[in-house]
Amino acid sequence: ITPLWQRSQCSSMQLADLVNDGIWAAIYFVWVMFVVQVVSKVFFGALVSRGLKRNVAVYYTRKLIHILAGGVVAVLAPYTFHEPFIPALLAGILALFTYLPHRTGKLMDWFQVSDNAYETNFCIAWGASLLVLWLITGNPFIAVVPPMMISFGDAVTGIVRNAIFGRRTKHWAGNAAMAAVTLPLGFIYAGLSGVLAAAASTIIERFEFNPVDDNILIAVVSTLVLLVTFGLT
Repeated sequence: ITPLWQRSQCSSMQLADLVNDGIWAAIYFVWVMFVVQVVSKVFFGALVSRGLKRNVAVYYTRKLIHILAGGVVAVLAPYTFHEPFIPALLAGILALFTYLPHRTGKLMDWFQVSDNAYETNFCIAWGASLLVLWLITGNPFIAVVPPMMISFGDAVTGIVRNAIFGRRTKHWAGNAAMAAVTLPLGFIYAGLSGVLAAAASTIIERFEFNPVDDNILIAVVSTLVLLVTFGLT
């Protein structure tokens, strides 16, 4: 499949391209809302009904949203968007959507917790890294590497650690699982540069400094590595 950004013959953005991107953004927004409001809620209920502790079920549910919402859109973005502004705007809208419940105290408690708003950080990191890399490199496949690092990589670390320890914690077992997922993704989407970004992301995931969590650290570090090593094969 030839990505849309390679098909454009004009240096300036055409109205039709923006309309196309707006339509796709609307489709993705509906998909994300479906995942958050329906799929994840059902998933959470199923976990609780099986006897899992509520905090464990919440954490699994957050990681499901990472994969089905952030991950799916990241994979499809290079094939459906002509430019980075509309997907970044979509991420911003979703950041506001997840932040407001913290402000009002009306949490979506099947995946949100009162002691942090890391799901908002996820949306911000997703959109900002995509925007910066797409604008600088002109390559949407490179631009979606950091979003995939936090969508798939960070998700698998949480799933593995939750399965082992039954709580949110840091452990190298999760990082090993993350490397198994992100190194191939990095290579497929950005070659050697992507592998280096995945390796750096796997290491930095071990750290967080509330309110700066691993989503932000992974996005920042992988973005910097991709910018420095851009062009490596």
